[in-house]
Amino acid sequence: MTPEIVAVLIILAAVIVLLITEWTPLEVLALLVMGVLAVTGIVTPKEALAGFSNPAVVTIWAVFMLSGGLTRTGIANILGRQLLKVAGSTQSMLVVIIMTISGVLSAFMNNVAVAALMLPVVMDIARKTDRSPSVLLMPLAFGSLLGGLTTMIGTPPNILVSEALGENGLEPFGLFDFSPVGLLVMASGIAFVTLVGTRLLPQRNPALETADTRRDYRSQYRLQESLFQIRIPEGSALVGKNLANSRLGSAFGLTVVGITRSGQTLLAPTITETIRIDDLLTVKGNPEQIEEMNHWGQLLIETDAIGTKALFDHGMQVARVGLAPNSAFVKQSLAALGFRNRFGLNVLAVEHNGRQIDTELKTHPLDAGDILVVHGPSDKIAALADEADLLPAKPIQMTEMDRESLPGQFLRQLRVPESSKLVGVTLSESRLGDAVDVQILYIIDRDGTARIPFSGDRLKAGDHLIVWGAEDMVSILLMQGLEGMFVKDSDRGADTAMLEDSQVGLVEVMLSPHSVLSGKTLAEMNFREKYGLTVMAIWRKGKAYRDDLRDMALQFGDALLLYGSWNRINLLGREPDFLVLTETAQEVPREKKAKLALAIMAAVLIPVIFNWLPIYIAVVIGAALMVLSGCLTMEEAYRYIEWKAVFLIAGMLPLGTALDKTGAARMLAETVVSALGPLGPHAVLFGLLVITFIGTSIIPTAALVVLMVPIALETAGGLGISPYALMMGIAMAASSSFTSPISHPANVLVMGPGGYRFIDYVKVGLPLTVIVLIVLMVALPIFWPLTAS
Repeated sequence: MTPEIVAVLIILAAVIVLLITEWTPLEVLALLVMGVLAVTGIVTPKEALAGFSNPAVVTIWAVFMLSGGLTRTGIANILGRQLLKVAGSTQSMLVVIIMTISGVLSAFMNNVAVAALMLPVVMDIARKTDRSPSVLLMPLAFGSLLGGLTTMIGTPPNILVSEALGENGLEPFGLFDFSPVGLLVMASGIAFVTLVGTRLLPQRNPALETADTRRDYRSQYRLQESLFQIRIPEGSALVGKNLANSRLGSAFGLTVVGITRSGQTLLAPTITETIRIDDLLTVKGNPEQIEEMNHWGQLLIETDAIGTKALFDHGMQVARVGLAPNSAFVKQSLAALGFRNRFGLNVLAVEHNGRQIDTELKTHPLDAGDILVVHGPSDKIAALADEADLLPAKPIQMTEMDRESLPGQFLRQLRVPESSKLVGVTLSESRLGDAVDVQILYIIDRDGTARIPFSGDRLKAGDHLIVWGAEDMVSILLMQGLEGMFVKDSDRGADTAMLEDSQVGLVEVMLSPHSVLSGKTLAEMNFREKYGLTVMAIWRKGKAYRDDLRDMALQFGDALLLYGSWNRINLLGREPDFLVLTETAQEVPREKKAKLALAIMAAVLIPVIFNWLPIYIAVVIGAALMVLSGCLTMEEAYRYIEWKAVFLIAGMLPLGTALDKTGAARMLAETVVSALGPLGPHAVLFGLLVITFIGTSIIPTAALVVLMVPIALETAGGLGISPYALMMGIAMAASSSFTSPISHPANVLVMGPGGYRFIDYVKVGLPLTVIVLIVLMVALPIFWPLTAS
């Protein structure tokens, strides 16, 4: 084994680990692979970058654009509406029609785009036919995957293996060379899912659907557990504030979904709605937080606002501390640093570029040149001189503090009474200062000693708390008398009537496959302020989340249960980042250009069928015509290209070159030949298919094919058999990603609205995979004999 082989195998092992664990974004991993291979000299710099000019990569991104043109002109909507008219309401016929439509479309379109396009249509069909969406959505995803096997442009692995054959001096696959085997696999898959698979899927009881055919989401999202009512008494600090300024959402994680006032209920109120005395707020959130609010209201006000002199009592001091050059604190927040527990000091403000930041300090990322205004015991401040990440502290005098007192910030002295439920609770458990933007600067014990509180300190009866914060935040901290009333299970019917009417309702929404919002939180997006809709719950990987949603980073495949006016919901349906799961809320397609889009697609396919043009030239011209004709805008074209797949393939192709160039592929092939060769070519085909089927559950399909292609070619050469059956088998096995929701984006897309769990994919996908394997083992040698001609 040469050093080059050892090096490329180490890189290959590292790549597989990173692909499985996703510790590194796939695009970044692809770029790293190119760089490492070039730096180590395993491939030349030109070979490292050759992936971006590879005809297969060009074909893939151009096909994405063609698919986008067909999507925006409503081809799937038109075909779906017409064919589903003949399906009736019989479940087996619905499944057959849905899988057939998605399969036919996926033969020429990106299968993820097909699943996304058909998803709202299928959801509407489920509602109109009183069928459970869980019986129809997995067949939709599997149908789109099966359809991709039937043509060369149906899925990236088919394009990759065809181009690899050409690069190795062999005749590449034609556009419909995949069709005979692919159609057999597709027909077998549809038959299995229809007759057996649907019986293995979970089914919600259609009786739980409401009278007007709108889905009752409580059975899946368990809304009853997080919906309750609170009454606003006279004297509450909330009276006179609008919902935005009340901080009920940002401070306590409570969302007001309705206000009952004088016998009238206002549903989905805007954030500018003002709270009044005796308002009954219908709220979604964690009821424990209402208890916390009531606990905080038990604190007694010892004095009115006190002067800044209290900042200097009990040996306390205020000082300015700058960040040292190259400080490790840069880009870190005070919460991440654990600043108070680490240094025993409070931070009153951060001076940044001449302005003072005094709100939401815990989460504010520090920047180079920032100055912290700290408060605490003088010896603790003096100890900062030994901290390498901070500059020496500069004390602030009491008179100077008086002149530069922070606007809107003031001090209060509060006392914990004997009867308070806060007695014996740690500061962390009490959440004092966590939910509202205030700080407990120090605590004065009964004996007169003062201490900076740490998160584990327990509150005692008689403790005096010196509290610093904005006036309205302190008022909210002290509000008293909220009367919580939980909505009882017996009120389910009234609850439904209360939440929905002709103007307001619930709907499921997902991130579009082309969304740029994945990884962002609702708070970062200002979701409610921007769209005027409330996120009631998030369904992720078989589990409903109802609390602390503002800080959850959204992931592709999440289903968001939204509440608000239908007008707002319809507007959201026109946002390219979201997929509203009802067809009526979708952006209106350009159906007038549907015939033109079909003509362009035909103009692309015909020259390829008759070998007048290479496919990568034909699809590039077709993509340009889609934009020039107005079927697709350039901005939409950029969105429809799956850049992650393009970068991944372009970056992984040099690794395939390295496997071939160094002889590593030959060595791996010899291992396969020595183990399975004596059993015959069919055993070799079986072994490569099984390896690929296992790999596709954990490794992205395109990357898997790039790694398997050189091994398959070397194996065929070593045994003296035809490589065509092996190459086609690898492509089809890699695209048969049925056993896991994370193995293919189409599976992830239906997981939320279908209410599926991981085990559901295993129960249906595993036997389907076995059937596909059997069909491939029988059909491939018939259409592509293993004996070399």
